[in-house]
Amino acid sequence: MTTQRIRELCQSEPFRPFAIHLADGRDLPVVHPEFLALAPSGRTMVVYQSDDSMNIVDLLLVTDIEIPADGQISNR
Repeated sequence: MTTQRIRELCQSEPFRPFAIHLADGRDLPVVHPEFLALAPSGRTMVVYQSDDSMNIVDLLLVTDIEIPADGQISNR
């Protein structure tokens, strides 16, 4: 996954929530563009959740990005 594609998703108008799927089976929902930060190096990103928890993710571990048509993120 490229940082450019993730930036495009976060900057899309209107913003559509999406889920980041990781190689270890975890799914990380991104419900608002301000809940995601990309490192300047382009190697990692931080995904924040509504409860102020966060995940630091190596972009090499991203296997898929799910953009549901109805805007509802499913829990796999």
